[in-house]
Amino acid sequence: MKHIAKLSLAALALTVTSFAHAQTTLVIDSWRSDDAVWNEKIIPAFNKHYPNIKVEYRSPSDMDASTWNSDMEQRFEQGSSGDLIACRPFDGSQALFQRGLLKEVTEMEGMENFPSFALAPWQTDSGAQTFCLPMASVIHGFFYNKDIFKELGVNEPVTNADFYWALEKAKRAGYLPLAMGTKDKWEAATMGFQNIGPTYWKGEDGRDALLTGKERMDSKPYRQTLSELAKWSKYMGDDFEQRSYADSISAFANGKAAIYPAGSWDIMTFAGKIDMGVFPPPVEKKGDACYFSDHTDLGMGIYSKSKNPEAAELFLKWMTTAEFAELLTNEISGFFSLSNHFFDVKDPIAQEMISWRDQCDSTIRNSAQVLSRGEPNLELEIWETSVGVMAGQMSPSQAANQLQKGLESWYLPQRNSTKSVSNAACNCSPVVQ
Repeated sequence: MKHIAKLSLAALALTVTSFAHAQTTLVIDSWRSDDAVWNEKIIPAFNKHYPNIKVEYRSPSDMDASTWNSDMEQRFEQGSSGDLIACRPFDGSQALFQRGLLKEVTEMEGMENFPSFALAPWQTDSGAQTFCLPMASVIHGFFYNKDIFKELGVNEPVTNADFYWALEKAKRAGYLPLAMGTKDKWEAATMGFQNIGPTYWKGEDGRDALLTGKERMDSKPYRQTLSELAKWSKYMGDDFEQRSYADSISAFANGKAAIYPAGSWDIMTFAGKIDMGVFPPPVEKKGDACYFSDHTDLGMGIYSKSKNPEAAELFLKWMTTAEFAELLTNEISGFFSLSNHFFDVKDPIAQEMISWRDQCDSTIRNSAQVLSRGEPNLELEIWETSVGVMAGQMSPSQAANQLQKGLESWYLPQRNSTKSVSNAACNCSPVVQ
């Protein structure tokens, strides 16, 4: 299948060149533990063009991405950060740019290979400055064990009724219906709330309505989303509160679970371990419009205090090419290049997930842009409330009210929304307390 691009632009031509400074060493810092692919595929491809630039890929040694932000803060303080830094979208990376830690790349050669929607997560609010190169998006959905589905006599769920019927049959047959736990919290929000939520708040329309104050988090779409998550707990097995992300992966990989709420980043996790299929978030009735999260997830920036700025920029320019885009998408299956380049997507699960772009409307996680700038942080609040309704510690209405109360405590469009909503354009500045 072809990776579909919105614009058709010529690829940036590269000449095999030796960088002037012999044996220059670049370090890439990332929370992604994709060391093998970078060391065995991506970096050797770069070194065909620049053999005198040594590149080291550095990820958390214990594969625990949750500590990466604090680790990077220590490196910034010590001046030991890598020359190139993986960038999360929107506010987190923008804050680094505002602190002077990321170099501006607005006019860098090769940036023309990325459409405006891909650049936006790594630009200032005005769009005037770009501080990271867009790399990849990830798609949310559900993996399922084909052998278990065949044994149970169920098909890929299309509607919510199909989904719960498959879960019920799996439970009766002695399988773990839904491989998810709440110990690490973020999975409940990312593979739960942000996975099925766009179906209820209608994707980008709903996300924009939150930003402008035209919709509230205590409204029906959010109560519906949280109500669905509350239903999931019946199918998450015993002691799901103590089940970690790694435990959920193990249960699905070992054939003990029927369905795994997923992000495309886990395609590689299960490669060669299980015969699996994938389906998008179910709809209420067959024929309803479908929505899914196609989240602009990963970028790359240059550390402003890099000791090798020229070499770092050469590497980043190479990352704008079709060669890198194809390597990224096909070697790290489930990360889809944000460039305009055309190439074949090889992995069948990745092919299926990217095909949803032709069938459904896509959006990004609604907490990613602006709405997690203040305190309480909306992203973390979604973690807590998603876990809370799954554990039965709060009702969906209580959880929705908590989300709204937190957001309107600092975000002016939501503070002014009180049931009668404003039609004004987004004022994205937090309320100063």
